[in-house]
Amino acid sequence: MEPLDDATHLSYYVGQMARSDSVGQFEQLVLTAILSLHENAYGVTIHARVAEIAHPRDISLGAVYVTLDRLEEKGFIQSWLSDPTPERGGRCKRFYRLEALGEQALQESTTTAKRISSLIDQVWGRDWARKWEREWKKQTG
Repeated sequence: MEPLDDATHLSYYVGQMARSDSVGQFEQLVLTAILSLHENAYGVTIHARVAEIAHPRDISLGAVYVTLDRLEEKGFIQSWLSDPTPERGGRCKRFYRLEALGEQALQESTTTAKRISSLIDQVWGRDWARKWEREWKKQTG
């Protein structure tokens, strides 16, 4: 009998993990927020934009900062500190901008999302999105 930790017994193993240059849904939200905020992309404004995009889903500030760190480690974004500001009691803000790798990852994930949407349209018909959106607005106010 083969040992249980043999890779043949596992339905998911490291070789199947996502590429490091791909992005998950929450990372897409954060990258999109940075893209839309231009030169005003820092932690608090990024969190506010992500919360706006993901509404009515609750978004924690901590989740945004963890994701910003991960995206910077992947080379998708770059950060820098501003000069100290009086409105922040002399503290600096950390600003973020998309790097070329981040733009590419966001474009690829958007293309994939469009393919998924197109396939769903083919299966459920084009009216499904309008119906779903109306129902969603009723439920979320």
